[in-house]
Amino acid sequence: MRLLPPNFRRRIAVPLAALVGSLACSSSLIAELEGPKPNDRNVTLVVSSLMKRQHLLRHPLDDEISRRGLTQFLKTLDPMKMYFLQADVDEFQTHQDELDDQIKRGDIKLAYSIFNVFLKRVHERVAAVDELLKLTHDFEIREDFSTDPETFQNSASSEEATERWRKRIKYDLLALKSDKTEGEKAIEKLSRRYQSFEKRMLQTNSDQLLEMYLTSFTTGFDPHTTYMSPSTLENFRIIMRLELEGIGAALRVIDGYTEVSKIIPGGAADRDGKLKVEDRIVSVGQGADGKMVEVVDMQLSNVVKLIRGKAGTVVRLGVRGASGGDTQIYNITRDKIKLEDSAARSVIFED
Repeated sequence: MRLLPPNFRRRIAVPLAALVGSLACSSSLIAELEGPKPNDRNVTLVVSSLMKRQHLLRHPLDDEISRRGLTQFLKTLDPMKMYFLQADVDEFQTHQDELDDQIKRGDIKLAYSIFNVFLKRVHERVAAVDELLKLTHDFEIREDFSTDPETFQNSASSEEATERWRKRIKYDLLALKSDKTEGEKAIEKLSRRYQSFEKRMLQTNSDQLLEMYLTSFTTGFDPHTTYMSPSTLENFRIIMRLELEGIGAALRVIDGYTEVSKIIPGGAADRDGKLKVEDRIVSVGQGADGKMVEVVDMQLSNVVKLIRGKAGTVVRLGVRGASGGDTQIYNITRDKIKLEDSAARSVIFED
């Protein structure tokens, strides 16, 4: 857990992180959860207590924070206002002055209710995408599509949402056209992009939902105060140590594919020499003969967990080159990786 101002963090971050790490653990899919786990309540009580007693602003956890938290949570889930209907938002806002009291009791049931509505809306919108992609889009006709969500509200009806998505798809097709990707290739790319998003949302677990929800409220106190789930905390510690055990490759997700964005100089992947920037990792296996697990459309955090491991152990990567072709299997022995590029630096400029 990270609760910002530095002098505040020094006093409580370590013991609180240890407590939260021991309290929170779940790998169930959100779609299968009926409600919060007992650990969710315990963590929520700890965070609400600390914010009340330890945050430097000394601002109470009140209706003001409650409203800020709800607004931020909705923005976290649906930043471009493409999924929730305005009726959904209006319903959520009937509870906006109750959330502070609920959190003080360790009650986060509303987070699950909101997230389940979100999953429903994502499914509805994605189900319509393939039909919208079949339409003939006339780029000679001038239409407006705003990319600034502050300038408009959520759609008032499903029909309005479909029309907004039609324009979104036209906008995305135009962006791909400018990159020389057109026709069936562009349609296939966008179909995969939207469907992959739904699949990744369905992989959201209770730890991740709790992190999103509580951070929405802690940032109501100030934008730098956040709650970290155990997995996020471990990544934070890796950055602070400037060292990890793995293959030494930075990864990103593009349209559902895990793509190599950087090879860390001197790392295991760099020394092996086979893995290249823009390669796509489509499967991961443990050891010399472990089962290959498909990672297409998998959340990046879960892919990273499969690839990281103890120095000296072997991980097998199913890799496709940026230009396509058959999948190649690379055996890479994990090692300790120094994150030199992340180290703080200073420069003195003399007059």
